[in-house]
Formats: sequence, C-alpha cells, structure tokens
Amino acid sequence: MQIFIAAVEEGSFAAAARRFKLSAAMAGKHVSAIESDLNARLIQRSTRRLSLTDVGQRYYERCKVILEAVEDANREASDVQATPRGLLRIAAPVAFGAMHLGAIVSRYLELFPEVSLDVVLEDKYADLLENRIDVAIRVGRLDDPSLVTRRLAPCKMVLCASPEYLKKHGTPETPEDISRAPRLAFSQAVSAGDWTIYDPEGSLHRIESACRITSNNIQLLLESALAGTGIVYGPSFVFCEYIKQDRLIELLPAYKTTELTIQAVYPSAIRIPFKVRSFVDFIAEALRNTQL
Repeated sequence: MQIFIAAVEEGSFAAAARRFKLSAAMAGKHVSAIESDLNARLIQRSTRRLSLTDVGQRYYERCKVILEAVEDANREASDVQATPRGLLRIAAPVAFGAMHLGAIVSRYLELFPEVSLDVVLEDKYADLLENRIDVAIRVGRLDDPSLVTRRLAPCKMVLCASPEYLKKHGTPETPEDISRAPRLAFSQAVSAGDWTIYDPEGSLHRIESACRITSNNIQLLLESALAGTGIVYGPSFVFCEYIKQDRLIELLPAYKTTELTIQAVYPSAIRIPFKVRSFVDFIAEALRNTQL
C-alpha cells in the first residue's frame, strides 16, 4: 500500500522506488501484486505518466486513511513511554483564558518541563491550520465537521446585576423588566441566541432592547456590572464566582438560559502530537465535574 500511494503521489514507479530504496521494477511488482489480488486495474501505465483508474482512485483514498490510522496507532502505542516536548500553541477566549487557564497551564508545565506554550487569547474563532494552532478551547456550539472536539465542562449563560443596582432600581421579575433596564452586552458573541431565555412553561423570550454598553471585552462588562451600571448576560465561567460572593445577584432564576459547552478543538483525529493529546487529557481532568 505504501508503495502504491508513493507511486501515485510521485507520478512514477522509479520515484516511489527511491523513497523505499527499491528498484523501479520491484516497485512495479508490488503494485501488480495488489492488482492481481484484487483482480482490478488500479493504475494505467504509459511511457510518460501514471494515472489512476476509477477503482484505483477509490482504493488510493481508502489506503491513505488506513495507513494514517496504522501510523497513529503506532504513535499512540509509543507515546505511552514518551515525554511531551516542544512548542504547544493554544487558543482560548479572552475571559476564559485570563480567569481560568493560567493556573491550569502552570500545573501542566510543572509536569512537563520540556514543553513551552504560546497562548493566544481572542474571542473570534481563528482558523486553526492557518494560524498554526495546535488546540483551541472554545465555548458554545460548533458547526465545523472538519474539527475534532472533546467536551471539557458545561457552563450556561446567566443574567445578573450588582446588589447596589438592584437596591436603586429594583429587582426585575419578568423578561419585560429586563428589556426596560440598562443592558451591558457582549458584541462578539459566537453562539446564536444572545439574550434568549425560557420561562418555566418553556416559552422563549428574546430581549432585544437598546444597550447602555456594548463591548468586545466581557471583563469590561463584568466590571461595569459590579459598579452598578446595569444588567449583564454572559457565560457563568465569568460571573459564577462573583455570584457566590454575593457581589452579583443572578436574576430570573426560575427561567432557563442557554446551555453551553466548553470544549477542546483540534484539526484532525489523525496524527495528533503527543503534546496535544497530553494537554487535552490534562485540562479535561482539571475541569472534570466542574460547573463553571
């Protein structure tokens, strides 16, 4: 299979033979043996070039997948005794990275001193291959089937305001009350359904009134909410600690908000570097059973 794939990619048996230190005749015999076993012509030979038949094209595509899987299995088996090393590039949302990722990556580096990190914090979804990102932490619903995902932890959206704001303006009891209040809104929300909640009967309410503050940085909105400027709606991993400390009060607790998932994302399930696999395993364990 390897010689067959090399012949297709290199365009000749001679070039494939050089890759495996064989004669061109022996490379051709390997491919002929496959064709004999299959009773099918895979490659059309000519004096100038090789070309795949329809059967050969399908066989080539399947062989690529099979050999990549074999290579990955061999790598995974050898990784058991290996040590992660080299540069690991990680992308994460700004607030999640700043508030939760620092301690996790520090513990990871203590365990694996031969790894160095380049952590990119941004809220827009960057193209992983184009930006050479090994693994990204993403929050919300992902629709790209080309990406491999692993669930790390659940989170949800929350509505909240400071005790000072509520003392001055009163506590909202309905979505209509929220729509009349000064809203502090995140302008770079990736998941659809921003400021969407469901009442106890399951009816949807979408709050779309004008905002007092919009920002592409949710930590700015957090500080504004703590200062009593208005009502904020965002992921629980940003606000939960402040709610526990009673510095923010969760609003409309009987209403259901959008459920989100924090997940690790990487470009392919094939040929995953050991440093990526080890980091994803580590952060999954760190966030296990965590309600952010």
